[in-house]
Amino acid sequence: MVIGAAVLVVLVLFSAFVWPHWAPRSAAPAANGTTSAGSKPSSVQPKPTIKAEPLPQDASDLLKAMPDTVGAYARTKAQAAGDWSSASPLEEYQLTYSTGDPAKDVTLTLAQWGEEGDAAKQYAALGQTMTGKELASGKVKVSGKVTGSYTEHQDADNAKRVLVLWRNATVVFRAQGPKAAVDAFYKAFPL
Repeated sequence: MVIGAAVLVVLVLFSAFVWPHWAPRSAAPAANGTTSAGSKPSSVQPKPTIKAEPLPQDASDLLKAMPDTVGAYARTKAQAAGDWSSASPLEEYQLTYSTGDPAKDVTLTLAQWGEEGDAAKQYAALGQTMTGKELASGKVKVSGKVTGSYTEHQDADNAKRVLVLWRNATVVFRAQGPKAAVDAFYKAFPL
């Protein structure tokens, strides 16, 4: 089981660097409220104005795969998390990405499971808790093969904030924060 999980982590990390921008998303939802992943983000990306905080020396391979910067955002915090512990992930983290303006911070929660089916189950369960208006959704593709899905919803308690949930094989991600910040962040996120 441990060897299988290690092989899976290595494959995910390898593909992260071979196929950057696994799930580029279209900015405008189609008439039915969904979008199709497939448009590429602009080749001119804004640069962060702050430095990324280093990861702990004992960081796992999954945590090391998380980018230091995403567009104008730099990682300012990385810590172990337990939000999804009831779903028994192999590991789970919460990261904060910032431009230096705390009002625009994006919180990224991510976890990895040993089996795609377990990650898909967690993605579905989390999707059911997203009660705000759906703004976009689509498929995550790697080299033309569907490896997961994504969905973006307005925060039910604050229409100026959004939550984006996506799954890529065995890893589930959730980004949340102000709408403009999260949209810029997840469209540029390389995993």
